[in-house]
Amino acid sequence: MKSIILFGLLLFSTICISAQSSIYDYTVETLEGEDFSFSRLKGKKVMIVNTASKCGFTPQYEGLEELFRKYGGDDFVIVGFPANNFLRQEPGTAEEIREFCTKNYGVSFPIMAKISVKGNDMAPIYQWLTQKSKNGVQDSKVKWNFQKYLINEKGELEKVLSPKTKPQSDEIISWIEN
Repeated sequence: MKSIILFGLLLFSTICISAQSSIYDYTVETLEGEDFSFSRLKGKKVMIVNTASKCGFTPQYEGLEELFRKYGGDDFVIVGFPANNFLRQEPGTAEEIREFCTKNYGVSFPIMAKISVKGNDMAPIYQWLTQKSKNGVQDSKVKWNFQKYLINEKGELEKVLSPKTKPQSDEIISWIEN
């Protein structure tokens, strides 16, 4: 009887583990309407940030771009996801978002199509980021625009950082450099 129970627990844990997906399983759409597969980022550290053009944290675009220019390339990338979930602070179209990011902050890191980062219409990539059952690490809630998710070179969620955490914080710089 004990061995049957242990076998059942082993089988159950195997099923639970295999239910988890990898960030590399996701494909999203860029602002320009092209497919962007996270599998192309294998081996890189990735920072995912939900963005908005009319938010008190919008000036973080400048810090994100500086970070990307300094560290971006073979080892690190930033991926932005415009979202209109908080006080309608990202009302623009794809063209308006691109123009705003380029004109005001010179953004050159990848920006994806506008998505929902919370609620019933939450995008699958954000379901992965916020649900331990999918990412295998932790549950979280997107608290506001410019929340940061740090993904290691193996595609595993490592940290969730507050929207208040500035891109040039010691915590982020240390994570990128180590």
